[in-house]
Amino acid sequence: MLNVNNISLHYGAAQALRGVTVAAEPGKVTCVLGRNGVGKTSLLRAMVGQQAISSGSITFDGQDISKLKPFERARRGIGFVPQGREIFPLLTVEENLKTGYAPLKRVDRTIPDDVFSLFPVLQSMLGRRGGDLSGGQQQQLAIGRALVMRPKLLLLDEPTEGIQPSIIKDIGRAITYLRSLGTIAIVLVEQYLDFACELGDNFAVMDRGAVKYACDRVNLDPAEISRQMAL
Repeated sequence: MLNVNNISLHYGAAQALRGVTVAAEPGKVTCVLGRNGVGKTSLLRAMVGQQAISSGSITFDGQDISKLKPFERARRGIGFVPQGREIFPLLTVEENLKTGYAPLKRVDRTIPDDVFSLFPVLQSMLGRRGGDLSGGQQQQLAIGRALVMRPKLLLLDEPTEGIQPSIIKDIGRAITYLRSLGTIAIVLVEQYLDFACELGDNFAVMDRGAVKYACDRVNLDPAEISRQMAL
């Protein structure tokens, strides 16, 4: 479904990505791991079109999307949960969820039942402002907003960062359920190794803007991934 082919990315004179190649398939979770500042978020920004790549290509459903704008990629089914959540604090939970309608045809502008079955707390807080929610509840809201788009590809940028353990488990269960549908490809950027190893099907460890180690679940060695992340 998604193929990132040998891409490089620059911020001015600074190179953030160096020949990165990763893929994501329906019904599987691709985990991108690494310390802060190694290029993980830049990779997601390239996937969603927030930052133009310098070379290489990005294909989605067999078509090159490298030149498409973010809203064009969203219309094709790419959903993004950014680091820091970026919900609208003055809008209600319901209004935040409805911002996910933007790329949808009018007939599809409803909140899917899965949003509330995965995150029941959102249904009980529809009238509350997003800024009044806890950090964990805001993260659930950000994921729910992305699911409103009916994504074919879901990109998650460190969804466990600063979140209490009980909600990390809820998010893990949600990812497991979405993978089980077999129709959504998931890219999970994480530093929490245990969480990634529990959920991932394919793994890529980044350092200095490049993928320096990759494996699939069959060949998963958490100790080796931990060592690679520490180097």
